[in-house]
Amino acid sequence: MGNLFDSLLEFWKTTGFMHMNGGSFLMIVVGIIFISLAIVKNYEPLLLLPIGAGMVAGNIPYPAELGELIGIGVQHEGSVFWYIYQGVGRGIFPPIIFLGIGAMTDFSAMLANPKLILLGAAAQSGIFLTFVGALALGFTPGQAGAIGIIGGADGPTSIFLASQLAPNLLGSIAIAAYSYMSLVPIIQPPIMRLLTTKEEREIRMAPPKQATKRERIFFPIVGLLATTLFVPAALPLLGMLFFGNLLKESTVTERLAETARTSLIDIVTIFLGFSVGLSTLSDRFLTAQSLGIFALGALAFAVATAVGVLFAKCMNLFTKNKINPLVGAAGVSAVPNSARVVQQVGQQEDSSNYLLMHAMAPNVAGVIGSAIAAGYLLSELLQ
Repeated sequence: MGNLFDSLLEFWKTTGFMHMNGGSFLMIVVGIIFISLAIVKNYEPLLLLPIGAGMVAGNIPYPAELGELIGIGVQHEGSVFWYIYQGVGRGIFPPIIFLGIGAMTDFSAMLANPKLILLGAAAQSGIFLTFVGALALGFTPGQAGAIGIIGGADGPTSIFLASQLAPNLLGSIAIAAYSYMSLVPIIQPPIMRLLTTKEEREIRMAPPKQATKRERIFFPIVGLLATTLFVPAALPLLGMLFFGNLLKESTVTERLAETARTSLIDIVTIFLGFSVGLSTLSDRFLTAQSLGIFALGALAFAVATAVGVLFAKCMNLFTKNKINPLVGAAGVSAVPNSARVVQQVGQQEDSSNYLLMHAMAPNVAGVIGSAIAAGYLLSELLQ
């Protein structure tokens, strides 16, 4: 009987129950909340569900010696989770995501009304204002740059930059970026209404002209040269983005484009989301520094939205064809969520006013803008 009891006691010492602490339990609860939001509220399920599942799996406790012996966790080199995480930690997954984004993105709206590109550029000011704020709070320049990019509301770009400049903060930055991407329909509308009048929200914009096939084919080539020759550090992201778009617009590689925008991006999204969740170990994530990152991320996103709206209002002072200021909020690169929010808020004022195609112009311009900003910060801060 004594031997049986001793065996049971030894088994109990190897269980996760024995090694559970408050931090692990809290992170598991947060992971379950993420999964619930994805399933019940349908908040960005393709992102939140893998992240939530990764948070639960990554915070299952186990004896340290067992982890070292057989390689269980993401921090144990050679474990399955460690190998999966290399796609995030080494910045491999984000460029592949950009390939898929390029293959599914139609830049016609931006080409049809090039002045709306300025709104996408203006919204990136949130990145640099938050960079300054992070420096003021005591973050290192590299950490501040990685935190600031959250203002672009671009998860893959945030992960790519954090993996290079602040790998120790990657989990917190990635969770903040994807959380705010999923909360676009909640965060943006109050800011948009606060900064615009009813009359401004009812402005009708002329239907955009159609870009020609030649323009659509030349754009990814010209865009690649125009951006990466100025900011070579952005080449991993923009090179893949424009390559994916060329696959789509050439019409001679439809099989490759279809794979890039469906199977490939889905596979990478699964691993990226799960890996991000795995990296949120309680001892690294539940810190005052992480709370500061979430606060700065919210500020960055709010500032980017506000600047986009205000810049659109300023443009109306100098242009004959008025821009609905709501469109400026789509300058953040949460594609296509921000454009949809613009459409929804606009139709709440006038159900027959269609702003979606107009909003897509600064929205896709914001993707390019955030990647350029990331490349600039990387080249300046990695030295």
